[in-house]
Amino acid sequence: MYPSALVHQLDSGPDGGPAGRRPRRTARDWVVDFACFLAAVAIGIASADVVADDPATPYALAVLDQCLGALACAAVWLRRRWPVGLAVALTVLAPLSLTSAGAALVVLFTLAVHRPFRYLAWIGGANLALTPLIYWLRPDPTMTYPTAVVLTVLLIATVGGWGMFVRSQRQLMLTLRDRARRAEREARLRAEQAQRLAREAIAREMHDVLAHRLTLLSVHAGALEFRPDAPREEIGRAAGVIRESAHEALQDLREIIGVLRAAEPDDAGRPQPTLGALDALVAESREAGMKVTLDNRVTDPGRVPASVGRTAYRIAQEGLTNARKHAPGTEVTVSVRGGPGEGLVVGVRNPAPEGHVPPVPGSGQGLIGLTERATLAGGRLEHGPRPDGGFAVRAWLPWG
Repeated sequence: MYPSALVHQLDSGPDGGPAGRRPRRTARDWVVDFACFLAAVAIGIASADVVADDPATPYALAVLDQCLGALACAAVWLRRRWPVGLAVALTVLAPLSLTSAGAALVVLFTLAVHRPFRYLAWIGGANLALTPLIYWLRPDPTMTYPTAVVLTVLLIATVGGWGMFVRSQRQLMLTLRDRARRAEREARLRAEQAQRLAREAIAREMHDVLAHRLTLLSVHAGALEFRPDAPREEIGRAAGVIRESAHEALQDLREIIGVLRAAEPDDAGRPQPTLGALDALVAESREAGMKVTLDNRVTDPGRVPASVGRTAYRIAQEGLTNARKHAPGTEVTVSVRGGPGEGLVVGVRNPAPEGHVPPVPGSGQGLIGLTERATLAGGRLEHGPRPDGGFAVRAWLPWG
């Protein structure tokens, strides 16, 4: 029940341009075309009677008038394909054929609906300008000259305004269609952006988890390398830690890659330790040979929000990892304090290492990620060297 031109534009691509061949008439088009044809014929018959009864009109001109009016009525069926050409032709024929007035009004309406306003302005203006001349050359015997001119001008203006109203309604429908499509595209873009952010978060988790595991492997492998004469029990314990750390690293990596393949935007399936796992992290580091002091003044870690506790755990984990890489053999102090309403403060500090420690390639990326993580959590993170030559990382996280 929609016009074929409107259906064609609604079904076109996202750019809104028509594609393919000219659309076929819909059921509504056939009804409207028959109604327009009958209206043009009715007006033409009424005009033909007036012309035939006018003694001032020669017989040959009356016959020509009626023949041109019949052709104009038949041309109404082509008004959708050539609205501009038919409007120009009927404007030129207006002084010769009064019986084509009905067809001219139908084509003028079609022009207003299917073409921009500039076409209606030029052709409709020409019709308005020719109206006084036509009635001066061929006066209407049933009406006075001013009455005929005024009524015709009002009729032309009404038909043109009606066509512009129909065109504006169709343009409004197309605009709403474009807005709906644009909203769908923006929704897809937001979904893709959310998925990308989730994958970036997974990448940060991969760095935090694997860096910690691999530094443990490095520490124990270095011990085996520099102490090949160690007792069999120590060698076995170090080998067991290496095997367990490698197994856990592979498990973490397998879980993370599984999430990436599934494109899951949530945290399911990923290792997500919170503040309650801080004791296990310190114990694991001590087993690797680190000297770690834990000053945890949070009595109930379960009360800490999960996102805040997870961020605090990652900060402590990255601080211990950096201390193992850049200050091996030093005593690392991990402190956690705070409460609801005042926030959670996490600190990791270590003194200067003894002797020269070779630089580690790619260092600094973890601290950048921690700063971004703390900022996204609504907190802040500071890091840098201490006056005694050591290094400190301190973060404040909101705890509402």
